Amino acid sequence: MSDAPLHYKSVAELAGLIKTRKLSSLELTQALIKRIADLDERCKSFITPTFDIAEQQAKEADTEIAAGNYRGPLHGIPVGLKDAYDTAGIRTTVCSRVTSDRVPTSNAVAWTKLRAAGAVLMGKLENTEFCLGGPSGDGLVPHARNPWNPERYAGGSSSGAGVALAAGLIPAAMGTDTGGSIRIPAAFCGTAGIKPSYGRVSLRGVFPLSGSLDHTGPMARTSEDCALMLDVLSGHDAEHPTSLNAPAPACAAALTDDLKGLRIGYVTNFSELSAVSDEHRQATTDALEVCHALGAEIIDVTLPDLWDFTVANSVIMMSEAYAIHEKWLQEQPENYTSFTRSRISMGAFIRAADYINAQKTRRELALATAKLMTSVDLLVYPGMLGDPPVAKEIKPFYFLNSPLITAPANIAGVPCASVRCGFSKAGMPMAFQISGAMLDDATVLRAASAFERATPEFDKRPID
Repeated sequence: MSDAPLHYKSVAELAGLIKTRKLSSLELTQALIKRIADLDERCKSFITPTFDIAEQQAKEADTEIAAGNYRGPLHGIPVGLKDAYDTAGIRTTVCSRVTSDRVPTSNAVAWTKLRAAGAVLMGKLENTEFCLGGPSGDGLVPHARNPWNPERYAGGSSSGAGVALAAGLIPAAMGTDTGGSIRIPAAFCGTAGIKPSYGRVSLRGVFPLSGSLDHTGPMARTSEDCALMLDVLSGHDAEHPTSLNAPAPACAAALTDDLKGLRIGYVTNFSELSAVSDEHRQATTDALEVCHALGAEIIDVTLPDLWDFTVANSVIMMSEAYAIHEKWLQEQPENYTSFTRSRISMGAFIRAADYINAQKTRRELALATAKLMTSVDLLVYPGMLGDPPVAKEIKPFYFLNSPLITAPANIAGVPCASVRCGFSKAGMPMAFQISGAMLDDATVLRAASAFERATPEFDKRPID
C-alpha cells in the first residue's frame, strides 16, 4: 500500500481497503465530495455533480459488501463520466448550448457495465464542446484548468477527466478518443489512459464525433487501474454495429513487474520529427532504457509518414462530424462556440472524393501498421510533441500546423496507452505512447504498468 493520501490512492489500493472493510465506500465518496467542493472552483472539471446519487450508491455498495456480496475491484469505487456518456435522468450536454437541456432516458452501455460492477457515479465531467471544440471562452461552461499550471491547456477533448484525476478529485473516469482525446489530456495532466482496440468497448449511448474513428476507454491514475476497468468494460454489444465480436482480454491478470520476452519497436521517424521537442524526445528514449532494463528488446522501426495518418484522420473526422451537425449548424450556429463552429464547418468543404480517398489511405496505413506488428509486440513513440500550450493563445485551427502524434492508433484501430514519464523544465508532465497489435490491449497495459511500477519518482501530485 502506498503512502499516498486517500484522494490520491489508486483504484487497486482503494479496492483492497473497501473489500476488507477497512474503508467504506461512503467514507471515500464523502471525502471526495468535500475535496471537489474545495477545489473544483479552481479546476472546473465537473459540469454536473451527482453527489446525492453517489452517496446513495455508496451506501448500497457498503451494505452489499457487508453481506458478503462483493462484486469485484470496482465495487464502491467513485467514477466520473465525460459528459458525452448518456446517463438516464441526468443531464448530458456534451458541453454545448445546442444540447444544454438534453436528459437521456437510458444509460450508455459503458456506464451500465461499470454500474453493474458496483461503481459509484460522482458526476459528469467537462469536455470540449461536442468533443471537437477548444478553450475558446464562449462555451456552455468554463474549460477545465490544468492543475499543474492553470494557464496551460489541459488537453482535449476528455479534459475534465484528466484534470479531475490529476487533482485527486476522483480515482477513475471514462473518456472518448477520436484522434487522441483520452491520451492528450492524460499526457498533459500526468495521468494514465488507454484507447482500446476499435470496437472493444461499446459506443452505444455515447454522443458521436466520428463513428468510424470514435473509441471509448478508461482513464485513471495508473495503468493497472485502467486494466481493472477495461476488464469490466470489454465485451460484444450486439446492438451496436461497431462493437467487436471477439473474446474480451484479461488485462489485469496479464500485468507483471517485468517485460521479459517482449520486443518493442521504437518508431524513430516519429520521434525524430523536428516538431517533437528535445525534452519529449529524450523522455521517450529514457523510458525505453527502463523498458530494456525490465527485460524488453528494443528495435528501431519506422511507420508511414505521420502526416499521412494526420491528414486521413482529419478528413474523416471533419466529414463525419459535419454530417452529424449539419442541420444544427444551419438552424442555430450561434449556439456553437466559435472553435467548434469553425472546426466542424470545415467538413462542408470536403468533397466525397476526398473522404473516400482518406478512407482508402486509412486502410493502407492500417495494413502497414499490422505488417509492422508481425515483427514486434509493441510500438513506442512520444506522447505529445511538447508541453501543453497556453490556453488563451490557442487558435481554432492551430492543430493543422503540426502532425497529430496520437492519430496513428485511431487510424489503425489498435490499442494505445499514454504513460507518464517525467516532467519538463517548465514543470509540466511528459508522456510516451505504447501501442500494440489489434486486440492485444493486455500487452499494452502490461508494459505501461510495469514501467509505472519501475518509476515511482514520476508519481507526483499537483495539489496536496
